[in-house]
Amino acid sequence: MRNSTIANPADLVREDRVHHSVYSDPAIFELEMERLFGRAWLLLGHESQVANPGDYITTRMAREPVILTRHHDGSLQVLINRCTHRGALLAHEARGNARQLVCPYHGWVFDTNGTLRNVPVAQGYGKDAQATFAGLGLAKVPRVSSYRGFVFASLAATGPDLVEFLGPIASSFDDMVDRAPDGEIEFAGGVFKHAYNGNWKLVLENHLDGIHPNSVHASSVDAARAVPDDPAARPGAERYAEIPLRQMRQNGAPEPVWEALGIWSSEWGHGYMGDYHSDARLVAAMNHPVFAEYRSRLEARVGPAEAVRILGVSRFNSVVYPNVSFMSQYRQLRIVHPLAVDRTVVYTYNIRLKGAPEQMYRDTVAFSNVVNGTASWVLTDDLEVYERAQRGLAAATPEWVVTARGASGDVEEPGGFRRGATGTSELYIRRQFQAWRKYMAEAPA
Repeated sequence: MRNSTIANPADLVREDRVHHSVYSDPAIFELEMERLFGRAWLLLGHESQVANPGDYITTRMAREPVILTRHHDGSLQVLINRCTHRGALLAHEARGNARQLVCPYHGWVFDTNGTLRNVPVAQGYGKDAQATFAGLGLAKVPRVSSYRGFVFASLAATGPDLVEFLGPIASSFDDMVDRAPDGEIEFAGGVFKHAYNGNWKLVLENHLDGIHPNSVHASSVDAARAVPDDPAARPGAERYAEIPLRQMRQNGAPEPVWEALGIWSSEWGHGYMGDYHSDARLVAAMNHPVFAEYRSRLEARVGPAEAVRILGVSRFNSVVYPNVSFMSQYRQLRIVHPLAVDRTVVYTYNIRLKGAPEQMYRDTVAFSNVVNGTASWVLTDDLEVYERAQRGLAAATPEWVVTARGASGDVEEPGGFRRGATGTSELYIRRQFQAWRKYMAEAPA
């Protein structure tokens, strides 16, 4: 059935199920690279990573290696990371600063806006060489736009603008940035990278799944419950261990707690989970002096009433389909990079709230080590399940994957979100595949 469905991939998605081949067929994956990742707005990074002229980071969009750089005029440029001479990568490092981009193969020199500046032995190209060189600047990604400092780009020249694409999920980015006492955030401390042998969709589905923690994370929940409540009774314990410890214990919450959560989704497959990890549940909010200092700094900028509103937002994971997942309260952001139908790499960034006490950033890093690091208590559980799921999805029978939980109770709400009947509704998967179907319905112009 796999090959026969490629001509019309929309047939692979139904109201309450999807065909297993959307996770396992290499031909469908190639269409996704062209029609979905080749058209959608993809998050590349944050303006803080390219704060100064000449700063750059390297990343990828679908099959395209790209460079995000700050040009000397202050503009953001997204360039295809490929020399127009013989095709070598211009920038190999993950990040750096360069006055110009120089090809390591034959020494062609490009400006940070992609303009070709110098060609060694140019006379060898004949008397019309300069005319030839005029059209050999670096290829530019057609569309680049930012929202609250988060830099997106699209390989498609046409389509919805970034504000239309984000729609109401932009409020999750607002939630992140509004929490900073100085009104700005920055990506800091490098990046965690991990890969798994599974389809890219699995991680985005997992991050809004309220059913799996009790099963997948049973070992870390049990370990957290065995830790004494009194920090003084823990050998070698530091204060920052409190936050991930409480996170692990909450993963073992009983079914009624998960059912009472909120799950919301919007057009283009975006969504978020809310009403779970409220500030009142975090140890930092329990009259801790660091949190008290943070709150006073936030109130100094926005006033007490607005600080209450900001800190009262209780979103957990937010997903911006198809390549972003982030947590405002824990100041973590993950970018998903598909490599093959059964191979995915995820970049995890820590976020510093400018103006907040430094200890809060240390807590951010500590949480990332425990939850998102390659030796974490949590991530390793998820990766094992992704790979088991991928092996199962490669089987030809049964053909369909069921996504029906809560389907009869989806409710439209004002502002563009649809809410699931309960916190464990699979609404978010259904909306992701509605977006998938829309992208896959036609080839890009």
